[in-house]
Amino acid sequence: MEHLNPGGLGLSPSSTGVGQEIYSLSERLFPICRSITGDGVRRTLDILSEQVDLERHEVPTGTQVFDWTVPQEWNIRSASITGPDGQTVVDFADSNLHVVNYSMPFKGTLPLDELRRHIHTLPEQPGLIPYRTSYYAPTWGFCVAHDRVAKMPEGLYRVEIDAELKDGCLTYGEYLHRGHTEREFLLSAHICHPSLANDNCSGLALLATLARSLKARKTRYSYRFLFAPGTIGALAWLSRNEDRTYLIDHGLVLSCLGDAGSPAYKRSRRGDAFIDRAMAYVLGGEAGAKLMDFSPYGYDERQYCSPGFNLPVGMFQRSVHGTFPEYHTSADNLDFIRPEHLEDSFRILTEVIDIVEEDWTPLNLFPKGEPQLGKRGLYAALGGQKSSGATSMSLLWVLNLADGQHSLLAMAERSGLPFWELAAAAKLLLDHGLLAAAL
Repeated sequence: MEHLNPGGLGLSPSSTGVGQEIYSLSERLFPICRSITGDGVRRTLDILSEQVDLERHEVPTGTQVFDWTVPQEWNIRSASITGPDGQTVVDFADSNLHVVNYSMPFKGTLPLDELRRHIHTLPEQPGLIPYRTSYYAPTWGFCVAHDRVAKMPEGLYRVEIDAELKDGCLTYGEYLHRGHTEREFLLSAHICHPSLANDNCSGLALLATLARSLKARKTRYSYRFLFAPGTIGALAWLSRNEDRTYLIDHGLVLSCLGDAGSPAYKRSRRGDAFIDRAMAYVLGGEAGAKLMDFSPYGYDERQYCSPGFNLPVGMFQRSVHGTFPEYHTSADNLDFIRPEHLEDSFRILTEVIDIVEEDWTPLNLFPKGEPQLGKRGLYAALGGQKSSGATSMSLLWVLNLADGQHSLLAMAERSGLPFWELAAAAKLLLDHGLLAAAL
């Protein structure tokens, strides 16, 4: 594979306020009621399309995607519970978490005991609204703070859910940044969650910002950015692109990227893919970072890593889903994510992309013994006013491992030296005729 710029520096940002940009975009996405289908997804894609020119795909209800079927489209207009005194107890307008996502329409008057069977609460977190769904098990229901339900008096309650389930489409968006080759890096974020800031307004906003940042850069790889509903959306994309998945060399699923937790990475099913190694290398320098082996539970990495595809796709998060108390509750709000954590996640991703772009495999053209560096002016180049970024030790490591079997990342893993120091050394040696790119 041809390398455009062996050893060159790439995308890694300085402090540019990108975290605030991502946060501001998350703020715009937060109020929208999203689900696995419906107008909320389309409105979200409209906003994300302001960052990059997304291609939108509509998959009709009833379409078979492997063992799954695209469900009916769901849209909701309003919902409320009115108490015996005529006062509104619960209003969808206050929080779109108040209604079970994908709830069937309902209108009627019920006694409290019967209504309670359709209300979900969190007794252990009594002040929070839970997030619940009923995608594939038709029902109706509400999600309410436990302490509010505890104060509801006996009597008759008027209940209305003005929602609609009908044949329509599942919608997803994608953007392809074309590189020098057709080989691809897939970056995927789920677009189905409603007002949950970390899970996954943060992932959507960060992914769109990352796509925009790549637009002006010439890259070796092509980068495919996918914004799709969880599970069914990824399956729909895979079913429509099955003949092209062989082009994917690297992949990441992104979620929960804006909280204060230490960064975490779940390896692909393969466990030793280049993306697994690159993420492990970058996170090796991050305090408290977590590296986890693959498991078939989580987000859409489990679809990309299913045995029929087994793609090199891992998952990057900060606090791991399901492990923080705000997860799938109304506490996952805009106060839970911060610009500085979004910027840190962006930095980590750009460092990984830089390694993917700039890794190459050198071949020592003078492998018998150690070539004389002084007569070629290499030591002077190291100590010059405009330092190359290399060191004498990095030169020696590159020359010793440049047997056509070790890429720069492999050299960094073995030597313990920084990737960019080795990349600078390899560039210096290349420019002085001591290295060539291995075939």
